[in-house]
Amino acid sequence: MIGVGRTKLYELIASGEVEAVKLGKSTRIVTASLHRLIRRQRGPE
Repeated sequence: MIGVGRTKLYELIASGEVEAVKLGKSTRIVTASLHRLIRRQRGPE
């Protein structure tokens, strides 16, 4: 969805910029947190 690799995505999770939820062994990204990240990266319009 945002065009970043696995390593960068895990960096974003570790820094708190993207919210993730662990379900068993799977890590799922909260879609709303991706939308917030994209809005922050675009800046004011």
